[in-house]
Amino acid sequence: MTLRGEAAVYVEGPWSHRAVSANGTRLHVVESGDGPLVLLLHGFPEFWWTWREQLTTLSAAGYRAVAPDLRGYGGSDKPPRGYDLVTAASDAAGLIRALGEANAVVIGHDWGGLVAWTMAAYYPKVVRRLAVISMAHPLRMRSSVVTDPLGQGRRSGYAFGFQVPVLPEHNLVRDHAERVGQMLRSWSGPGWPDPETERRYRTAMCIPSVAHSALEYHRWFVRSRVRPDGVRYARRMRAPIQAPTLHLQGALDTCVLPGTARGSGRHVDGPYRWRLLDGAGHFPHEEQPDRFDRELGGWLADPEPER
Repeated sequence: MTLRGEAAVYVEGPWSHRAVSANGTRLHVVESGDGPLVLLLHGFPEFWWTWREQLTTLSAAGYRAVAPDLRGYGGSDKPPRGYDLVTAASDAAGLIRALGEANAVVIGHDWGGLVAWTMAAYYPKVVRRLAVISMAHPLRMRSSVVTDPLGQGRRSGYAFGFQVPVLPEHNLVRDHAERVGQMLRSWSGPGWPDPETERRYRTAMCIPSVAHSALEYHRWFVRSRVRPDGVRYARRMRAPIQAPTLHLQGALDTCVLPGTARGSGRHVDGPYRWRLLDGAGHFPHEEQPDRFDRELGGWLADPEPER
């Protein structure tokens, strides 16, 4: 099977595709089921398809599962600007309202996790519960790069390489985005991804403007440390998270180290549940979907999620 362009994004399955306008941007969303809304935010270098298993299991459990492509990815708009965490959080909060809901359970992986943390601080009334996968709190992530230079600092070196113009985009999509396959394999546990999964993510990264948009998120995060908007962002993110929070981390994650992620609990005043998944790397919801779904489903059903 040969996948070309956006055809890689519009995957058929027990879900529906549509476009929704939110925060002035047209977002491609994939939806399955009826019930309380669960918003699923993907990370880098992926797109909505990372949640294919959870779209099925959540809808079967009585939830309305919605997985958008973030601004700049997949079938969503790719404007020239707006690749900061505040705008991404505003996109997601606006999407919840555009879907006719006042709030939602927000689940974010990797960069989607940074967006989810930001939503809980900037739009607390919109986030009913928060689940973060394979990502530290933004302030914890910032500080760990400096305080742990041989650990998290070294692991985050790829993001510093993205700061120069043009060349990183070229390297990312060269040889049908071979670099994407390398990142998926190096950050995951053994045996993942399978060839089809890798091929689909590589093809999606080759959609025009996606590589540039994806790297612009990383550029903002690094440069925001010394920019006025970044200073304002850090000040706002000091507000403790009040939403019940589930934090899942693969023990073999070499992108966001478990020790970095675990320190995020200090930023949560609400009920906080930490789970370290043995044998999983940076993509536990794809590497170990059955175990991941048990952890997530148990937390969603628990009226006292602090346990």
